[in-house]
Amino acid sequence: MQRRDFIKNAILATGALSISIAGNEILAGNTFSVRPLAPPNYRKSIMWGTVGGDGTILEKCKAIKEAGFHGIEPNSHMNRREVIDAAKATGLEITDVCCSTHWNKPLSHPDVAVQQEGLDGVIVALEDAHAYGTDAILLVPGVVNETVSYEECWNRSIENINKLLPIAEKLKVMICIENVGNAFLLSPMEARNYVDQFKNPFVKFYFDIGNIMSTFAWPDQWINILGSRLGRIHIKEFSRQVDSQGRRMRMPLTEGDVNWIKVMEALRKNYDRVWLTTEQGNSRTLEELRDLSERFDKILNL
Repeated sequence: MQRRDFIKNAILATGALSISIAGNEILAGNTFSVRPLAPPNYRKSIMWGTVGGDGTILEKCKAIKEAGFHGIEPNSHMNRREVIDAAKATGLEITDVCCSTHWNKPLSHPDVAVQQEGLDGVIVALEDAHAYGTDAILLVPGVVNETVSYEECWNRSIENINKLLPIAEKLKVMICIENVGNAFLLSPMEARNYVDQFKNPFVKFYFDIGNIMSTFAWPDQWINILGSRLGRIHIKEFSRQVDSQGRRMRMPLTEGDVNWIKVMEALRKNYDRVWLTTEQGNSRTLEELRDLSERFDKILNL
């Protein structure tokens, strides 16, 4: 307990209240009951960008491990030596790397100079992943907006990813395309065709369960259609409820509208890799990390 208190107070102490676990969990309208623990098919990772609070990389890794996670998804462009040393010291595995430049320097940008900066950023992410001994990066391939048409985003992102593939192949790191709020790849068949047209095993899909719900789609259907193209998975809740001001409510994991029973059934049929990574909220204290880890366990035991 002294060690736990030290981690809590010295690492992530922010004064924030931890999220309490409701006594009666509801999953997609069904009363939830926890099955007896069984040998897990998947291992739990957490996206670095969702771990808030103060502390060094090592201190945060200690708290993540203490909370019950097995791995981390660091951002690109972090201090590699610190990340490697912290993972080694805590026993955490590095599961993949999230490219930190793809929003500000998208591969679909109309300015060729910005595209090149984006390419350089992805190369750093690929090199980070190789240095960490993992085989995947998360990439938002482009952004459709008023200045970039859907067709332009399609063509430019494909052209630039093709430039990256020789490096990905050499480093043996997959480029995993994520579905996000970028107005691109809006159907599962289109996402499947986008991956397939590369004709390269180093292009896969990074499927985000919560994000796909925001487009009024059903994640289990996407999982079944993408099948072997799935390279990584983000575990995230989604709620269609809105507050009094019309803003979408952010619900704790297992308390939103995701049908986790169907999701896990689809994953076990189609996703044979080890890692599931949560991108849920912003956990600032050890209690919040533990709460998130326990909720994650409930999903894994469905």
